[in-house]
Amino acid sequence: MFKRKLLVGALFASTVACISVPAAAEIYVRVAPPAPRHEVIPAPRSGYVWAPGYWDHRNGRHVWVKGHYERERRGLYYHPSHWVERDGRWYMQRSRWDKQRYAQGPGGDRDRDGVPNRVDRDKDGDGVPNKYDASPNNPNRR
Repeated sequence: MFKRKLLVGALFASTVACISVPAAAEIYVRVAPPAPRHEVIPAPRSGYVWAPGYWDHRNGRHVWVKGHYERERRGLYYHPSHWVERDGRWYMQRSRWDKQRYAQGPGGDRDRDGVPNRVDRDKDGDGVPNKYDASPNNPNRR
């Protein structure tokens, strides 16, 4: 009986040791995502926040992920997934919950859509508003 338990325990331990856990690495692509799709937002739900759809990058191509409702977390603000361009590469900023309402930096998200863009007075699209950018008209941006 004891040998059987020992054998089962050893088998279980070796199985768990072989499972690989993917590293949380930042992935970038050189191809810009397409323009966001227009989505019809369903009626508001009490205790939930709308997570808008976004373009994800899977198997070498952009794939649209539909918007959905997320259960509200008291004291935290939802920041949707979006793409950010840095040095000619596009990085995916995954959705997250944060204590700061506008966690985009100083002056960041003027239109409050969760995405720093041209509406936020950012000429070169690097996520830094012009008044805080050392080179707002960087010719190497695109």
